[in-house]
Amino acid sequence: MTSVRAFASFAAATLALAAAPAFGQGAPASPPSPDAAITEMAPLPPPLPPEAMVLSVQCAVPTHEIAAPAPLPVTVAKLQAGKSLRILAIGNASVQPFDRKPGRGNETSQFTSLLGKVLKGVQIEMINRGVSGEVVATSAQRLLSEAAMTRPDLVLWQLGTSDAVLRVPVEQVVDTVRNTVRKLRDNNIDVVLVGLQYTPQFARDEHYFAMRKALNELANEEQLVHVRRYHVMEFIARTKANMRVKPDTEFSAEELGPQCMAEHVAQALIANVFLRRARKPANKS
Repeated sequence: MTSVRAFASFAAATLALAAAPAFGQGAPASPPSPDAAITEMAPLPPPLPPEAMVLSVQCAVPTHEIAAPAPLPVTVAKLQAGKSLRILAIGNASVQPFDRKPGRGNETSQFTSLLGKVLKGVQIEMINRGVSGEVVATSAQRLLSEAAMTRPDLVLWQLGTSDAVLRVPVEQVVDTVRNTVRKLRDNNIDVVLVGLQYTPQFARDEHYFAMRKALNELANEEQLVHVRRYHVMEFIARTKANMRVKPDTEFSAEELGPQCMAEHVAQALIANVFLRRARKPANKS
């Protein structure tokens, strides 16, 4: 069993490695991460206060590695006003409910619980419409229909994994995502993209890499919050390997991915709320 001291050391080492140029000596050669390139280009946001942190030790990464800040005007306005927030989650299998051991909720309930702990007093309604193995072209059509019916304030769109595995042309995916996002924004709906699933099997796959890179560039061009799922899970995996931390016992390998995704998406949203508060101009006398 991994000791508390080992986990604490891992968490501290994770934060220390945020500024490191590589994950460690001896790691297999791979293309430079498109996620890391965008992180390096963007100035680092101010650190979050302790009360805004929701990451567990198992999913700990520097918060600026998760997603670059981007406007979420509808979401931030509602949260700051203490109004209820309706969220529509859609995409492939990764946003579907995950059966955990007794006493643990799925990532949907985990996500709303994390938001509720920090954004106290805000009522959050979560609508989950994930479908296993769905590609972007199909989920985009469903997304627009679901949005018209449910009128969410925020859409969490988990995308790219199935398209990359099935070799869907990158340009086709990007065009579909861009057009769909713009339609949603025209109807006052914020959008957060949740990127490709991390798997070592595709670490050197050119099409998988190209899909990640293209979605990063799209998020940057359209000023979208993009949870860089592959990047942060790779960060966790490599950091643990470098620190020789034993596998977690609280969460199985199958549980850790959905658990961390819930935490990372929640942390990205919370970071945007607190960042907007910090940037709010003071009243002039």
